[in-house]
Amino acid sequence: MTGPIGLHGGGEYLAGDEPFLDVLLGAAAHAARLRSSGADAIADRAVADRGSLGQLDLDVSGHGLDLAVATIRVVILPTAAGRGRPDRAAATGRTAFERRAAVGSRRVAVEVARVVDPASAGDPTEVERLLNADLIHLPGGDPDLVPGILAGSPALVAIETAWRRGAVVAGASAGAMALAEWTWTPSGGIHGLGLVGGLAVVPHYDDIRRTSWQVTLDELAPGGIGYLGLDERTGVISLPEPDGPGWRVAGAGAAYWFARGESEPRIARHGEVLRLAA
Repeated sequence: MTGPIGLHGGGEYLAGDEPFLDVLLGAAAHAARLRSSGADAIADRAVADRGSLGQLDLDVSGHGLDLAVATIRVVILPTAAGRGRPDRAAATGRTAFERRAAVGSRRVAVEVARVVDPASAGDPTEVERLLNADLIHLPGGDPDLVPGILAGSPALVAIETAWRRGAVVAGASAGAMALAEWTWTPSGGIHGLGLVGGLAVVPHYDDIRRTSWQVTLDELAPGGIGYLGLDERTGVISLPEPDGPGWRVAGAGAAYWFARGESEPRIARHGEVLRLAA
């Protein structure tokens, strides 16, 4: 089993981003219940049966399990902000998650894994934080830093281990770009971390959709990938759906899926589902 992936177009933590933050916390609450209960098989079956955004934070007390009190472990990973103000990005994220958790009457413990260079990507303390997370969130910054620092590191092993036991891994702007198969930098296209295959993420999409972005990216990216455009304060999260895996949109804007070779997108808005088959 792997947990949900969240991809976000930027403007994370700011006013107007509450719908996506709430979705992430709902999915992470489920991960916390799995971690604290050891009830993976029961909860997995319940999610597969129900399979929708609003039902992820489900009650499995009917199975005799008291899981509602699990504290959600949120870890903010400000790697993309390593050249700027990682501590400021992390502090803003902490405040945002704690505020939304209070509104939703959820218990959270928000920590920061300050992985900003190769040395800190191997720090045992930071690795342990990531390993025990229910939600790992990568805010934006410089798109080259996340793959450059995390690839092949103990921190990435911890992220993937947490994800495989059901934790949510989510990124915004440069953080989302890095989770995909391919990303791009001022110096050209590079491989992302590959947690999501077959695509590249185009954040801040509403600001650039009238430009020649696709031609430019086609020159940087390998053949055969699709592009996922995401408006600011808008994201998608991978969830089991009744008719198969999908990506549900949450936020004020829209998500735009350009399948391989397509010049016109499929567009989805809050509550709708995209199929990102390449």
